[in-house]
Amino acid sequence: MTDAEWALVRDCLPVPLWLEGRGGQPEGYCHRKMLDAVRYLVAGGITWRAMPGDFPAWDRVYAFAQRWRVKGLLAELHDRLRGLVREEAGRDPEPTAAVIDAQSLRAATVPAATRGYDVAKKVPGRKRHIVVDCLGLLLAVMITAANVTDRDAAMPLLERVRARYRRIVLVWADGGYAGRLVSWTKQQLGLALEIVKRSDDASGFVVLPRRWVVERTLSWLMCSPRLVRDYETLSAVHEQMVLSSMTILMSRRLARQRA
Repeated sequence: MTDAEWALVRDCLPVPLWLEGRGGQPEGYCHRKMLDAVRYLVAGGITWRAMPGDFPAWDRVYAFAQRWRVKGLLAELHDRLRGLVREEAGRDPEPTAAVIDAQSLRAATVPAATRGYDVAKKVPGRKRHIVVDCLGLLLAVMITAANVTDRDAAMPLLERVRARYRRIVLVWADGGYAGRLVSWTKQQLGLALEIVKRSDDASGFVVLPRRWVVERTLSWLMCSPRLVRDYETLSAVHEQMVLSSMTILMSRRLARQRA
């Protein structure tokens, strides 16, 4: 990352426990080098063992990434950057509306127990479910087998969104989420789920209100080669890669805006 990006990311980093006198010890490697290595892996689509010699040893980078995933430090960094991007856009750091959608991915080395076949898209592998705000910034992500329907996955995903973002009152979705999910969301979560449908008179490509925002986010994720296919044994690791991809996007955007 550039010096301008690092200046932004450094201010958003979680404070280590040892600096607050709560135990632990200083890390052996610079955070900038470690984060750069993880960003390189996501943006380059390489394997952990193919980490270039300019970075710390691959097993140290792997251990760092897994520790940040398990302890929620990557999610904390991501959320702080998202708040800054929203403030730069003149919005409140906490969103009040969201958009939900899913994307099926072919799987490479995914265990058979966690993969399936999406009949509609004719894709074997996994499915990436995301919720974004009105700017297309990620609020939540969940990875399931490709044969899990959008409605079934939306229930636990929206529960996660409701628990984390108390101010959200409206969620837009496509026709795949229509049906009993609309009433369930209203009764159980107090959220209004609005289905944005394509007009029967429309022909060819049509930009649909609100839905284009989440579609753009899915295309942003596909710009990271590590996310074009699912290479992760654990679904949680794929979610970690999605968060890393979005931190890259947001830090670059902020650096350009403040240049």
